[in-house]
Amino acid sequence: MAAVVCVVLGLGLIGGAATGSWLTGDSAAEPPAQDTFTTARALWHSLPVDTFFPRTLKGNGAGPGGADRDWVRVGVAPDSGCAGTVDTRLLTALRPVGCARVLRATYADTTSSTVTTVGLVFTEADAAAMTALRTRFRTDGLDERADLMPRGFPVRGTPAAGFGDAQRASWTVNVLTDAPVVVFAVSGFADGRVVSTPQPAAAAMAKGATTAPAQAGLGHEAKGIADRVERGLRKAVVDGTEEKP
Repeated sequence: MAAVVCVVLGLGLIGGAATGSWLTGDSAAEPPAQDTFTTARALWHSLPVDTFFPRTLKGNGAGPGGADRDWVRVGVAPDSGCAGTVDTRLLTALRPVGCARVLRATYADTTSSTVTTVGLVFTEADAAAMTALRTRFRTDGLDERADLMPRGFPVRGTPAAGFGDAQRASWTVNVLTDAPVVVFAVSGFADGRVVSTPQPAAAAMAKGATTAPAQAGLGHEAKGIADRVERGLRKAVVDGTEEKP
């Protein structure tokens, strides 16, 4: 009897670890690709916007030096197609996976000194195509090219009212391989200042970085918000998959 109990407990722990690993991005323990892709592809029109973009986000340890960050959503763009929403060059880079729908929201930090637009690009691809695109982005450094930087979403009457192309300071683009989604975020100053030399989030977050985006923590802003929205997406996919008969 003791042996049976141990086996049952062991299986339960393994199953829980697998789900937890997928939610945090560990591809070694993912649910079946077909289930997650089918579920994720339909999420953009089946879930409330607060599921994708919560009204507030907590960034415990997400700032420079492990400082805490908190963000408030200041606006949500209507779900849209890709033309005119995604930068033309970035859209070209995403062409191998197809661009079906784009969801975007803009956040400001609690001091209203920085603004960040985060987005989810829902693609038409399968797991193999998403894996190939991720490899290309990393091998060719597409996620660090300023000419492929995502666009911000300005929101009238908020700290993000002047968040245009010239105000973009730092960004991140992450091609998922366990869902047909590309997650991006782009950050800037809330005062509308022009940034002449934007810097990818990874470089802006590097130790010793001295650029304006780095010193203002804008790389941390983009990466922190993108990570939390991505986690929410993963949880929604897991919940949707578990609800299926």
